[in-house]
Amino acid sequence: MEKLLKLREAAEILSVHPNTLRLWDRKGILVAVRIGEKKIRRYRLEDIKRFIKKK
Repeated sequence: MEKLLKLREAAEILSVHPNTLRLWDRKGILVAVRIGEKKIRRYRLEDIKRFIKKK
């Protein structure tokens, strides 16, 4: 099962503000998975690792 991180957890790993992650999601730079009726953002750990390697 894939590891999903909360917005704040992903932001801490990437050393960015949570609003930056929201912006990246809207722009398609680092896309979040949406969970449940409220469409809560979750980030795949593998996507974050891949993003870090590309930087």
